[in-house]
Amino acid sequence: MNKVIGIILLVVGIILLYFGYQAYNSPASEVSQAVTGETTDDAMWYLIGGVVAVIVGLYGTVRGRK
Repeated sequence: MNKVIGIILLVVGIILLYFGYQAYNSPASEVSQAVTGETTDDAMWYLIGGVVAVIVGLYGTVRGRK
């Protein structure tokens, strides 16, 4: 994997984690957590996508071709 693609994935992953954190702490999510006991789907998808993108981006950056 190209190092540039790895860096791009790393940045995208960090952005997704930020949006996931914001969605997780939003008032709508807190109400949903109080009523159902579960996190909203949007927050979970942002967090899962962010973690996957960060892991793949780190791997691509460390192991990528020059």
